[in-house]
Amino acid sequence: MNGKSMKRRLLASSVFAGAALGMMVAPAVAQEDEESVQQTVVVTGSLIPTDGNLVETSPVTSLTSEAFTERGAVRVEDIINTLPQAFGAQGANLANGGTGTASVNLRGLGASRTLVLLNGRRLPYGSLNTVAPDVNFIPSALIERVDVLTGGASATYGSDAISGVVNFVLDTDFEGLRFDTNYSFYQHDNGGELQGLLQEFASGNPDQYRVPSGSTSDGESIDITAIFGGKFDNGKGQMTGFLGFQNTNEVLQGDRDYSQCALGTRNGGTEFTCSGSSTNQFANLLELDANYAFPNGSVWSRVDPTSGTIVDRNFVSDTFNFNPFNHFQRPNERYTAGMFTSYQINDNVNAYGEFMFMDNQTNSQIAPSGIFGLGVAGDAGGINCDNAYFSAQQFEFLCGSNGLTADDVAPIILLRRNVEGGARNNDIRHTTFRGVIGINGEIGDSPFSYDLSATFANVHRAEVYNNDLSKANVAKALDAVFDANGNIVCAVNADDITANDDANCVPYDAWSGNAPDPAAVNYIVSPLNRDGDVTQTIVTGQVFGDLGEFGIVSPMAEDGIKVAFGVEYRRDTLDSNPDAAFQSGDGAGQGGPTNALNGSQETYDVFMELNAPLIQDRPGIKSLGFDAAFRRSNYDNVAADAWKIGGEYAPTDDVRFRAAFQRAVRAANIFELFSAQSIGLFDLTAGANGNFDPCSGTTPTATFAQCANTGVTAAQYGNIADNPAGQFNTLTGGNLNLEPETADTFTIGFVATPTMLPGLTVSVDYFDIQVEDYINTVPQDLALSQCLETGDQFFCSLVTRGNGGTLWANNTGFITATNVNTGKISTSGVDVLASYDFDVEGYGNFGLEYVGTFLDSLEVQPLPTSTGDEIFDCAGTYGGACQTNFGAGTNPDYRHKASIRWNNDGKLSVTGSWRHFSEVNLQGSTATDSINYALASQDYFDLSGNYDLFENTSIRFGVNNVMDEDPPLSSVVGTAPGNGNTYPQVYDALGRYIFMGATIDF
Repeated sequence: MNGKSMKRRLLASSVFAGAALGMMVAPAVAQEDEESVQQTVVVTGSLIPTDGNLVETSPVTSLTSEAFTERGAVRVEDIINTLPQAFGAQGANLANGGTGTASVNLRGLGASRTLVLLNGRRLPYGSLNTVAPDVNFIPSALIERVDVLTGGASATYGSDAISGVVNFVLDTDFEGLRFDTNYSFYQHDNGGELQGLLQEFASGNPDQYRVPSGSTSDGESIDITAIFGGKFDNGKGQMTGFLGFQNTNEVLQGDRDYSQCALGTRNGGTEFTCSGSSTNQFANLLELDANYAFPNGSVWSRVDPTSGTIVDRNFVSDTFNFNPFNHFQRPNERYTAGMFTSYQINDNVNAYGEFMFMDNQTNSQIAPSGIFGLGVAGDAGGINCDNAYFSAQQFEFLCGSNGLTADDVAPIILLRRNVEGGARNNDIRHTTFRGVIGINGEIGDSPFSYDLSATFANVHRAEVYNNDLSKANVAKALDAVFDANGNIVCAVNADDITANDDANCVPYDAWSGNAPDPAAVNYIVSPLNRDGDVTQTIVTGQVFGDLGEFGIVSPMAEDGIKVAFGVEYRRDTLDSNPDAAFQSGDGAGQGGPTNALNGSQETYDVFMELNAPLIQDRPGIKSLGFDAAFRRSNYDNVAADAWKIGGEYAPTDDVRFRAAFQRAVRAANIFELFSAQSIGLFDLTAGANGNFDPCSGTTPTATFAQCANTGVTAAQYGNIADNPAGQFNTLTGGNLNLEPETADTFTIGFVATPTMLPGLTVSVDYFDIQVEDYINTVPQDLALSQCLETGDQFFCSLVTRGNGGTLWANNTGFITATNVNTGKISTSGVDVLASYDFDVEGYGNFGLEYVGTFLDSLEVQPLPTSTGDEIFDCAGTYGGACQTNFGAGTNPDYRHKASIRWNNDGKLSVTGSWRHFSEVNLQGSTATDSINYALASQDYFDLSGNYDLFENTSIRFGVNNVMDEDPPLSSVVGTAPGNGNTYPQVYDALGRYIFMGATIDF
């Protein structure tokens, strides 16, 4: 095997196992190398090189580079998400809950269960807060093909390949000079179903609500890539390099009428209304002690900014519309560079290397921070009755009416948005380097070849979280008193204890209705900083060969048995260093502390594969064979085995049947093992009475006996304040005793390429994936509901009621959800791919393509003991417990992409595509009359064209979502993957996507 064919064996994958989607759906046959008929390639899903006579038994869908051109995509995530096998994950359309990365979530089982490869080698963790690799690192202009393998592949690639493998294959043999440019933007005509609703709210509160109308254009993006390469030293060496730049502008949720306000429901859930957060730009007050009462008889009150008096709270107008501030598309600036090289040292040694770099900076903006349930004692609340800003009415309302004196502290908490300080924004910068060096070649004159390689990757994340508030400074600034001279000062500076003085403290006025002193705002604002590194080191040695050279051949086959075996060492490390304010939980808008995290995990693997033709070219049997694989993985504390057995049978050249059974494993990652326990936020779904917490409100939906199971006292029952935004506290963290997940995958199907219809390819594959010892948490809503209904001590021990009986008002109340090996998740369904390529004389070439997935089940068994209704199916649903468990948000039970492509003479091609998502219903809901019950089916039509302007220049233009369809809306999508009342990583949320570009070769 010469250096060129060896290099292609390493870097190429093939469509032997399935069918390609993009430029064509290719039959399951080998392609001839332009220089060598015996091209040797590696099939994604196998380590054994093949000359095309053997076929892998696992289905693979392959996107060609033309798929990126046809959609004008500058982000890899946008192309992957068009595949029916891909579900919502992290990406550029997420702000609140966004990680600044982009990930792939195959089959809806979670991005951490999808293995992502670059040229057949795994990528590192994506960041300090996400294990899923960041596909922003992939240069889209160099992509030759993207192979998507269904089901487990741990026997081939090791841990994490539970739901499948995505292998990005780059063009590393490029010769010449190419400039590839793209420009795109979004255009949307605001005038949808929410116009009247927005006008209603804007008429009474124009500061918070406006009505976007007419045409708007935004979200511009430019992408420029230079690619260069060639041979050197008389063809012994090859080098390909690239330089790239990308810049994307922001889109705010306030720029679209369907996302301008945070949606709620009214009239029994039959129509939308504008809702929001309980924390407004004027002071809202909440009782904390059931023995304490506001004189108006409510647990809620507020300061009237026009009079400075405390009045009843209006839950319609006294909420804060946070949506307009939030990013719908994050701004982004990215620089990339890389080089791929190989050099044939001698007949047996070929040296190669890959070196890639990315500097990616994005900004994730959400609404202004605020005094979220704080007081003079911080999270414990309380307001000093001698507050210098109190009016006589306010003192009497808050203190005097309850018999409190100036020396007392009223047991209430304050909620007020820091609108004067501006929106929170998280400046996130990822700097990534990845290098691969290795040698490969033939072992003497034997039929064996080898490959030795070492990979090192480093992902550095630096972030500055701006415009959040310091809880400690807020507590001191709220405690405003008169000094001896009658000046209003912070109490810490007015007493005789100099040790607690804070010369910078400026008292904060939340009571007069006037805007606080800008100096006070500056004092309570505190930026938060974190940086750290994720590293990955992999050393691999492989040997592969054809035993047919030794006569080890089936007596009824021509080709010999092929084998591969090897060893691998992998070390993943994570070092996250948040500053003191992050670690202490001092950020008022963070939901809890961000703890330091330091850990590493080592893995030692041994593996082997076998591919055995049994019968070839016999009557009724064109080919019959099987393949098998085994991998033993030894982690720091546990060991796990992965294996595969598969078979293929082709009675003729027209049809090939295949089936495989695989055992895959996923060891707990560093985040799941080492994360410190801390308080964060989660979303609950509202009940029948509109309350999120069943024990809240004056008429709770749960009985007192049920609520008592969760820790509610008799005095608190009927007096617990709900959270209008549906966000509650949860205690999360790691567990060093986690066992690996194990998954069994069964696939069976066929590929047909009938000779009577040249150009037609059809493949149908059934998949079934069962994941045991599922690493997750006990879902918070399950813990709460089971405690309410059964009083079971296990579930009730997870529910901790805080001050005032709430689960949200401060960090004293929460539901525990730390990592454990829970129950089981599973999915099953059918993939169908078809293409037909044909010529019409005088009219050019036509290509028809279809790829669809029928999702039969997506089940969750939350705990090993769960039975009956406790096991729920997420296929065809969205939100609720399905979103909590899988994170995809929406799980259509049918999706497809169909397209027709026309090419006249090789110069002009036009493509039209139809993307379809079936209707999904709200998980767990039976209220069919609710406006939230269903997200309607969606159809998107795309159109693009490519024209070879000159011999060396092609230009392209296109529009995705030609009809400018609004996305489906719901008031219960929550945060990531929800954003702007919909799921923007699934549906087209920003309107028409208009793009143009050019490719120039020299």
